[in-house]
Amino acid sequence: MNIKKTLASIRAALLRRGNSAQDAEDLIQEAWVRLAGYQGEQVVEQPEAFMMRTALNLSIDAHRARMTRGDEVLVEEAVIIDLAPTAEDAMLAKERLARLSEGLSRLSETTRAILLAHRLDGLTYGEIARARGVSITTVHSHIAKATLQLTSWMQGW
Repeated sequence: MNIKKTLASIRAALLRRGNSAQDAEDLIQEAWVRLAGYQGEQVVEQPEAFMMRTALNLSIDAHRARMTRGDEVLVEEAVIIDLAPTAEDAMLAKERLARLSEGLSRLSETTRAILLAHRLDGLTYGEIARARGVSITTVHSHIAKATLQLTSWMQGW
């Protein structure tokens, strides 16, 4: 058996069927292992044909597995992106929240209540106006006032 010629023809057949060079090498190695195991039990009269058929069958099995389970990705090839904030980002967010909380405490009680009813509770200007017994224009001016004060309070930070 001319091993180099046999391996080259098997590799070429696998590449023609769409296998990558690395996959072709893996399939050839697996076919070789199976041939060695089979020869331990009985005589293989045409080892080249056995290797070719085994490699092609393994290629078909691998293709079917990819179609049903999807492609396999080696852990070394996977890129894992950690979307969790860094410790520094978390600390800065806590400081911003504390600063905002202090800014909210500086607003008048009415202005703060109207702003929070709109921003946190999701109430419309009309709903807030009816609940407080004021005009929509008054609600609008309280929210504008709160937004301007908080923006200037947070801007320097």
